[in-house]
Amino acid sequence: MAREADLDLVEVAPGSNPPVCKVMDYGKFKYEAAQKVREARKNQVNTVLKTVRFGLKIDDHDYNTKVGQVRKFLKAGDKVKVMVVFRGREQSRPEMGVNLLRKLADEVTEFGTVESNPSIDGRNMVMVIGPLKNKAEARAEAKKAQAKPAQAEATVEN
Repeated sequence: MAREADLDLVEVAPGSNPPVCKVMDYGKFKYEAAQKVREARKNQVNTVLKTVRFGLKIDDHDYNTKVGQVRKFLKAGDKVKVMVVFRGREQSRPEMGVNLLRKLADEVTEFGTVESNPSIDGRNMVMVIGPLKNKAEARAEAKKAQAKPAQAEATVEN
């Protein structure tokens, strides 16, 4: 029957009783499966770990600039490793670094959550903040935001 239709007889479930077979074009089946894998790989998004470094005696304007960077990274769906660098005598005051990192975490709560609490690593204090949205959701949202102004321009021109 399969030869008459110029197709293949493929055993689908060999362990069942009786074994289940299917008449299909096996080459086409393999090709479509490979295409699905390729498409899934194309749409796969890797989360990147971005690093933002703070000094302990950071000025307000510089602090706000760094907070803006952290927000931008979290909106894009990336994790952020926040690092406070201690110099000289500053190492004897780790509580100031913890306060700075907690303040930062409070300011970016709408974009991300703290994944690892502040911990001392040599001369640095490190905290990791993860995004609320994954990378794929963030990309889709950015595409929608770009599409809306283009639609608005088209409506205004007409």
